[in-house]
Amino acid sequence: MTEERLPRPADQLMLGNYDRRAVLRRAMVLGLASPLMASMLKAAPAGAQDASPAAAPSGEPVKIGMPYNLTGSQASLDGPSANGSKLAAKEINAAGGVLGRPLELVIEDGKSDVPTVTSVTKKLIEEDGVHALAGLSDTSYVLAAGPVAQDAQKPFLDTGGTAPIITSVGDYIFMLPFGDNVQAAVAAEFAGEQGWKTAALLYDEGMDYTKFLAKYFKDRFTMEDLGGQIVSELTYTSGDTDFSSQMTQFKNLDPQPDFIFISSGPDEIGTIVKQARDAGLNLPIVGGDGYDTPLLAQLAGAAATDIYFTTHQGIYGDDPAANAFKEAYKADYGTEPESVFAALGYDGVKLMADAISRANSTEGPAIRDALAATHDFKGVTGTISYENGSRIPSKSVALIKVTDGKNELLKVVVPKTVPPA
Repeated sequence: MTEERLPRPADQLMLGNYDRRAVLRRAMVLGLASPLMASMLKAAPAGAQDASPAAAPSGEPVKIGMPYNLTGSQASLDGPSANGSKLAAKEINAAGGVLGRPLELVIEDGKSDVPTVTSVTKKLIEEDGVHALAGLSDTSYVLAAGPVAQDAQKPFLDTGGTAPIITSVGDYIFMLPFGDNVQAAVAAEFAGEQGWKTAALLYDEGMDYTKFLAKYFKDRFTMEDLGGQIVSELTYTSGDTDFSSQMTQFKNLDPQPDFIFISSGPDEIGTIVKQARDAGLNLPIVGGDGYDTPLLAQLAGAAATDIYFTTHQGIYGDDPAANAFKEAYKADYGTEPESVFAALGYDGVKLMADAISRANSTEGPAIRDALAATHDFKGVTGTISYENGSRIPSKSVALIKVTDGKNELLKVVVPKTVPPA
């Protein structure tokens, strides 16, 4: 049986199925920029709007450069994110483009290598002539690309890196996700709600993301109101495959901690969980959005049980915007989004296109100012506003439970107390 798919707003116009209110409602669900939809509606002649498609974009393309790690250790995050970005560009062009011009994504593979990310970002700016940049899903790589964009006065929208330090690079650098101090606080407060008072801590000492997430978790968990205690703190290095030493040390703790907080990137977490369970460590495992990868279930299998992690909204639960996005993604790629990073990549392009539209310009300073003025942008991953000069949005966090390798949304939450960045 073929799954019935709701037409997108642009499709409704093209099919002559036009109702102004219905199209606007649908546009909000899909996250289409309101200025773009308004231009579509105005372009249709009065009294005959129900038969008029959106004007096809024309002229020189508006270019968004997208450094993505399509190969290497970050591929399980950046691959879906790039697909989400391409889906967003397709929808925007179907709705008339940006400033009446076609939107073109120029995607380069950073190969999960910091020097390569730096060089491809330079290429996008100096050779491809992009007007703005967006992409990447890890702090270390955003910190490599960000200074290049800042020096060139090209706005860069980080779609997945979560360390608040990212925006300290300069005033052209914006974050789409929440900060690690926010998701770490949610994880710590969840542990407190379970009555868990002691934790063993394991983190990758080679990644900025994992170091910051572990620090913020420790900061919040040990605050007086939660009264948590870290009873053991161990590290590993990106690329490690044998975690038996750390698992043995945790297993020998007496008494055993209430849970283990593992701050890991996507490449190692499945292996760590498998080896923990094989070692007889059946304690709850808690972590962050680095767990939001198909590799967790693929590598750990049924051992991925009693796992809890914080991540972004966008594909979990029964949210209408998430459902519409998943439907559109599946129609284009033949599968539901592999991870929430697909939704982040989608929102990144939608938000950048919206800012360019509001700026009515492709000049870097004008786009930067429009981004900074973003208020109540309705994305699939949440509502985005940059308040009080901050270039990090205040967003809710999704808390996920993993059982037999299957992810289930427990709740969407805002933490009570956030450790200072």
